[in-house]
Amino acid sequence: MYLAANGRPDAPPRTPGARRRVPAAVLALGTVSLVTDVSSEMVTAVLPLYLVLGLGLSPLQFGFLDGMFNGATALVRLLGGRLADRGGRHKRVAGAGYLLSALSRLGLLLAGGATAGIAAALAADRLGKGIRTAPRDAMISLSGPPESLGRSFGVHRAMDTTGALLGPLVAFAVLWATADAYDAVFVVSFCTGLLGVLLLAVYVPAAPRAGTPAAARRPAPTRTALRDPVFRRILYAAALLGATTIGDAFLYLLLLRGLDLSPALFTLLPLGAAAVYLLLAVPVGRIADRTGRPAAFLLGHLALLGAYGLLLAPVGLPTVVGVLALLGIFYAATDGVLMALAAPVLPAHGRAGGLAVLQTGQALARLLGAAGFGAAWTFWGQRPALWAAALALAGALAAARRILPAWTTAPARTTAPARVPVPPVEPS
Repeated sequence: MYLAANGRPDAPPRTPGARRRVPAAVLALGTVSLVTDVSSEMVTAVLPLYLVLGLGLSPLQFGFLDGMFNGATALVRLLGGRLADRGGRHKRVAGAGYLLSALSRLGLLLAGGATAGIAAALAADRLGKGIRTAPRDAMISLSGPPESLGRSFGVHRAMDTTGALLGPLVAFAVLWATADAYDAVFVVSFCTGLLGVLLLAVYVPAAPRAGTPAAARRPAPTRTALRDPVFRRILYAAALLGATTIGDAFLYLLLLRGLDLSPALFTLLPLGAAAVYLLLAVPVGRIADRTGRPAAFLLGHLALLGAYGLLLAPVGLPTVVGVLALLGIFYAATDGVLMALAAPVLPAHGRAGGLAVLQTGQALARLLGAAGFGAAWTFWGQRPALWAAALALAGALAAARRILPAWTTAPARTTAPARVPVPPVEPS
């Protein structure tokens, strides 16, 4: 394995123009994600109203359906990554995921008020999202030089977040124009989702094939990634930090209760964090490329720890602004940066499967962390649970600093090279 750091002789040469240009494939994938997120967030914005107020489902029933399918998404990513690596079919598998999510909007329209039909449509949406995530990120990582992956992922995530911000606005515009006709929202969402699939088919090139044709046909087994000591360090650190992440919904709920605001304002809080994420995704990705992705990843979680600290103080309007800003910084410094950190370690013909393992491990750890915080809140109370979460995150940060490998970029692999021993990382 080759490790590279600034100033090291084994660092990969800079690709001419890498600093000035974002690969066209990344921009195309970002456009697909933007359009698809407009489609998905249109449904996400109105779904609680439609199911709870329109169809009469209890909040418990809605929470059960949503939580169950979100958990299943994490596991489906492994299947998507494995299928994408088989023969280098990243674009096909990602396209199947995008198409499945688009068809789920049509499923909501056809389900009427049938609970089974609604559950099937929600399952299709989550399955589509799970299938497409790892192949899409693998295509991003294979579309440009490894030393600029942080910026590439930052650009993609910024475009993705733009769609997430526009989706609810489009949904409420449709509801206003149609006098609260939810069916109209589902139709517009379905058409928008199909547009995203069409953009993927026409403008996104297939991922570069790895090495020889034989290597391209033979995906790297998942256990190969898990045997890599550097990849295991990244996986362990991401899972450890994920297990101490209490979940955005809890943070918003704590803000809402601290200020004693109307529950109607709950839906506006995520927009603040998303706006900060949108503004910082690209510059933070560029900084991570220059100064080191492990450091940026850890600093993002330090920002989250700061948000926990603000919530432990008396809550006022400055607290709301500070928590939303720190939460946006957290996502800008961790989401795409983690993929950019891990991608160069993995061989190109096993990139999607390895990233799927990392995403699944982190997602399951975050589900565990959210469930643990909810249990602590129930049994201990709000403030002791938040203190426990803050102390756990501080301990996880100290441990992750020692676990994460100390390098900034590494050359992308196409085939498994001869292994070079990795020296032990000395704590600074």
